[in-house]
Amino acid sequence: MKKTTLKWTWVFTILLFVNCSKSKSNQKNNQDPPVKEEPPIKTKLGFLLEADGPGNTYELLNSKLGGTAMEVPDCGHTDFGRHISEIYDDVLKKNVFVFTIHTSPDDDRCNGSTDRQRNEIKTYGPSPDSLKGALNETVTYRWKFMLPVGFQPSPSFTHIHQIKAGDGDDGSPLITISPRYGNQDKLEIIHTAGTSATTLGKVKEVDLSAFKGVWVEVTEKIKYGTHGTYEVKINRISDGASLLTYSNSDIDLWRKETTFCRPKWGIYRSLNNKSYLRDEQVRFADFSIVEGDGQ
Repeated sequence: MKKTTLKWTWVFTILLFVNCSKSKSNQKNNQDPPVKEEPPIKTKLGFLLEADGPGNTYELLNSKLGGTAMEVPDCGHTDFGRHISEIYDDVLKKNVFVFTIHTSPDDDRCNGSTDRQRNEIKTYGPSPDSLKGALNETVTYRWKFMLPVGFQPSPSFTHIHQIKAGDGDDGSPLITISPRYGNQDKLEIIHTAGTSATTLGKVKEVDLSAFKGVWVEVTEKIKYGTHGTYEVKINRISDGASLLTYSNSDIDLWRKETTFCRPKWGIYRSLNNKSYLRDEQVRFADFSIVEGDGQ
């Protein structure tokens, strides 16, 4: 009797061990495979200039863009004060920059010019290198702007954006975005190379009416070089509608003796047809400069 009991005790023990082993094996096999950790997404950080509320606007611009980043008519119109300010915008629901220009007495920084006036911000020599475009480098610029409902250009030039050589042959701009008076007012993209042979002139125009009284966002991608590339898109912010597109895969975007290129934003206009003009306030917001494609 004792031998029989001992025998069955050993059998039960062996069966219990086998079942436990199988259970552990099954649990191990049924476990989810280890999750492979994905590398963190790398984003290319760039420059962003945002309005932060009324007051100290020039100080903000200089701290972000470097040096004295404004070209303003304040010196000849001291009664008005600063011609670039900040205000809360009810459409964007944030603070924005306001560029103000008066047909009189505003001029071009009291430099003696009587045929033009300007109120612009810029990058230039004292700016950080990251805000300058080098030869064969691709740079993406983004910003928002709104022309007032009654905005009036003239048959002469009015530029609200420029791409210029930073030195060397740096007189005329390489690229401008320019409202222009006509039978139907237009918004033009104009290209001026260092030679007449490679200058394309007006490469795109669209009706200006679609831009008045609405916020739009501009994306401009440039590869700098004598055989550079240029792409610009302007979309209405409220519904994303495309208002202007242009691209060119072989365009002269470099000048002799130039070491860098740079952007400018604001209002720069001729006074040769002053009767067409009026006092203006153009709003800008969210200036961005990113090396590469800006994605």
